[in-house]
Amino acid sequence: MTTFDEREKGFERKFALDQDQEFRAGARRNRLLGEWAAGLMGLQDVNDYAAAVVKSDFEQPGDEDVFRKVFGDLSSAGVDVTESAVRRKMDEFLGLAREQIAKG
Repeated sequence: MTTFDEREKGFERKFALDQDQEFRAGARRNRLLGEWAAGLMGLQDVNDYAAAVVKSDFEQPGDEDVFRKVFGDLSSAGVDVTESAVRRKMDEFLGLAREQIAKG
């Protein structure tokens, strides 16, 4: 195997690892967001709601499906929260999730 082939394989492994970590961070972000939203809504079964938020991410590519679920549920529950506040929490929790994943 040439040096070029070895470097290419190394880049492929790094890319796969980065993708895996980003997927895990997204799922953890969604769980944190679900726990936060469940607390605002006063739900008793926080884990079930957080799991539903994680599951909602598989409906469409991107984060809009998660946003629509959480914002819609909060609005339906009468929680006074803005779209921008939910998006800020999504960003905040993604940063926290990435830190947690990086630490192992």
